[in-house]
Amino acid sequence: MIANIFTEVTDRLDELSANWWFILVIFVIALLDSVVPIVPSETTVIVGGVAAGQGNQNIALVIFAGATGAFIGDNLAYLIGSKFKGPVNRWADRKVERRARLDAAGRQIKKRGGMLLITARFIPGGRTILTVSSGVTQQPRVWFSSWIAVAVAVWASYAALLGFLFGQTFEDNHTIAFYLAFATALSITGVIEAVRFVRERRKQRAVVA
Repeated sequence: MIANIFTEVTDRLDELSANWWFILVIFVIALLDSVVPIVPSETTVIVGGVAAGQGNQNIALVIFAGATGAFIGDNLAYLIGSKFKGPVNRWADRKVERRARLDAAGRQIKKRGGMLLITARFIPGGRTILTVSSGVTQQPRVWFSSWIAVAVAVWASYAALLGFLFGQTFEDNHTIAFYLAFATALSITGVIEAVRFVRERRKQRAVVA
């Protein structure tokens, strides 16, 4: 049952991703995901990469659409944090964990700088908290935009080329190409999160000691 549903979804994605306007879909979803972190932008870029690998899209356009949409979206999230600092703080205060994450993001930005904006791009939800926090804490706009430009370029290239690689390898089977590319992306994200978790635990233990 579940396998049939997944097959239907991937078949539908295969059909849609072959259209020229799928590039616009990538752009819009990448933009929205920066503000509403439940939109699957990475998945969409991977699908575009698979389509490019199978000759149905241009890989450069897939990367450009994903990176441009994400860049605009991240700057929009920054603007929301900057212009609506009061409401954002009140929103965060409604839940203890929300406030804790926002405060922690602000501290991390000051401590780790631009590299944090790059690594956060690979953490769904985390990147939105970080970009909004950059606006709330009034980080320099030029500094923020410069690092975000690097972050979205790395992120879009990684997701699109991952899909492209599997799309070329499994040129006649879009379903397998998508599953393997998506599973690899999840694994890489999991490794990044695991490394980050271990490093944070070590730092906490060092402080306690």
